Amino acid sequence: MSRIGKLPIAIPSGVEVTVGSGKVTVKGKKGTLVQAMDPDITVKVENGTCTVTRPTDQKRHKALHGLYRALIANMVHGVSEGYKTEQELVGVGYRANMKGQLLELSLGYSHNIVMELPAEIKATTTAEKGSNPKIIMECADKQLIGLVAAKIRSLRTPEPYKGKGIKFANEILRRKAGKSASKK
Repeated sequence: MSRIGKLPIAIPSGVEVTVGSGKVTVKGKKGTLVQAMDPDITVKVENGTCTVTRPTDQKRHKALHGLYRALIANMVHGVSEGYKTEQELVGVGYRANMKGQLLELSLGYSHNIVMELPAEIKATTTAEKGSNPKIIMECADKQLIGLVAAKIRSLRTPEPYKGKGIKFANEILRRKAGKSASKK
């Protein structure tokens, strides 16, 4: 058995999980999420828990078993508590502004970058004196918020010498010594 796949998923109060026609739907206070399922994998909801089972021990079934269990667990956590990411803009003159669902970034290029965020994501920007500007995003869908955060980070990835770029708030960057370190 898959170590991850065999674990039951606890369904908190206020969250409703329904299985039908090749889809799993999870509803909660933060929204509704739908995941298409492989027809070989079965999902059962009973007594406040959700269990995922596979028909055989084929390599493909083992892989899908753990995958779908993790996806459903992420959906349950997302609709009950939600996901939050914080990103810092490290660099002189780097700025971020939110106008509705449009994120405007000034990252040292010759032009500002305007990015439209999906409607499911609630984003805010902060620019306190003495600290780096931050982009704070909240969403129920872990996959979507991760994808958008990775896209924002790819606009100006942190460089290893000065650390300039867009980084996650809790990320530790590996720094390199410059040319002066090798002159001894």
